[in-house]
Amino acid sequence: MSILRSVALFVVAALFEIGGAWLVWQGVREHRGWLWITGGVLALGAYGFAATLQPDAHFGRILAAYGGVFVAGSLVWGAVADGYRPDRWDVTGAVVCLAGMALIMYAPRGN
Repeated sequence: MSILRSVALFVVAALFEIGGAWLVWQGVREHRGWLWITGGVLALGAYGFAATLQPDAHFGRILAAYGGVFVAGSLVWGAVADGYRPDRWDVTGAVVCLAGMALIMYAPRGN
């Protein structure tokens, strides 16, 4: 159950971070205004809190592993929100990043 909770927290963190960055992008680059930017800043702050809920106690491990989730999640977000179509190299890279995330977070350790 701990792995399922951890994966769910990574998904929540990705929604907050990627969504927050996208809202800021929309507010600034697409001239949607301060309301979008403010929503983005709040979402980015929520991401920071979501990361602290991971069951592992090591900040570096969690943030390093989250990098893989961020890469894959960003491609999914771009496809859904902006119509970006990842090519096979994007998908291959995301799979490699997710495999790295799984190794970092869930490999058996003797300590």
